[in-house]
Amino acid sequence: MNILILGATGFIGSAVARKLTEEGHQVTGLGREPARAALKMPQARWLKANLTGMTRREDWQDALDGQQVVVNCAGALQDGYSDDVGATQERAMLALYEAARGRDLLIVQLSAETEGAGSDLPFLDTKRRADAALTASGVRHVILRPALVLGRNAHGGSALLRALAAFPLVVPLAYADSPVMTVALDDVASAVSAAVQGTLPSGSDIALGSDDRLTLKGLVLLHRSWLGLPPAPVLAVPTPAARPVTWLADLAGRLGWRSPLRSAALAVMSGGVRVRRRPGADRRLLSAAETLAAAPSGVQDLWFARLYLLKAPIIVTLALFWVVSGIAPLLGFEAARGHFATFLPDRPASVMLAATCLADIALGLAVLFRPWAWRALLGMLLLTLIYLLVATLAEPALWLDPLGPLVKVVPSMLLTLTALGILDER
Repeated sequence: MNILILGATGFIGSAVARKLTEEGHQVTGLGREPARAALKMPQARWLKANLTGMTRREDWQDALDGQQVVVNCAGALQDGYSDDVGATQERAMLALYEAARGRDLLIVQLSAETEGAGSDLPFLDTKRRADAALTASGVRHVILRPALVLGRNAHGGSALLRALAAFPLVVPLAYADSPVMTVALDDVASAVSAAVQGTLPSGSDIALGSDDRLTLKGLVLLHRSWLGLPPAPVLAVPTPAARPVTWLADLAGRLGWRSPLRSAALAVMSGGVRVRRRPGADRRLLSAAETLAAAPSGVQDLWFARLYLLKAPIIVTLALFWVVSGIAPLLGFEAARGHFATFLPDRPASVMLAATCLADIALGLAVLFRPWAWRALLGMLLLTLIYLLVATLAEPALWLDPLGPLVKVVPSMLLTLTALGILDER
């Protein structure tokens, strides 16, 4: 079959695309940045598109031509610079359903349990309205509602579980006793395959969650054991203490960073992650323990878990370092200009000092904005090398200065390289 997968570059979408491709289907993946996915899965066809710009029926005509199935794996947790929840999860879907009318097309919708804690949030409210519209559209469809998805790889909530599990000495947790149902990523992909093959009849609305009963605390400690770390006590974090973290995560979302610690995720977790059993699927699903045991961890998983929560402090530290490095010389302008005055006249020395200070501040601010972060980090490396070269030629004695003004630059370069190494999210 010819199958279009929305959100095919994501955690779930990429697994579904791989599964359907292996089964011999002709898969077309749609995503915002599919270049890397195309390299990893060249046997699929790839379309670069953003669902936020596909909110009219005519926006779907070309994408749907020749397709027999559409699998919607796209979603957005919360509004931010890179995400529009209403457009992605509702308006684009309504336009898709309208464009699908009159076509022999099956839509497989990856949704969520939309009742319970956080049900009034845009994340769940838009899913609920889109599901209702799909049911009423007359288009052949299957709705799948996975619980918290676990797989060999990790993204979002599953990545956060690993990061929390790797905390040294003690594991800090808010909502530690909230119940959490899980489902294996492979089971989700198999359910999509069953829908495509017709094993799940049109109109099915199926919850995907294993039978094991875990709390968030139990799930995190299970991941800690999977990582090969010794047991650690759990520190219950009061809700008020978690709010500053969610506020900062929400702010980061406005700058293009998709943190699983945003307020929408915490609101959902306050009531736990559960799915209501619905008729239509009696296949036994893997438990969380079985899912993790099927893919034993390696040292790369431990590295990822330890670095995941360090990513934000690394970026913020670099931003502060460069902004302060730009502001400090301006506060002591005459003294700072003396370094340039050794090889430049007074006026050019003043201009050069002002230019380098502004460049430092600009790079420090730019790295906080996710779409510019990669370029800003490269700019930091380039400018640092220029500073070192010029300083070495102009004042080589600075390398032997007891305060180490040049030597201390080297660790900042290594921190910048670390940031570049862990910048990718998928």
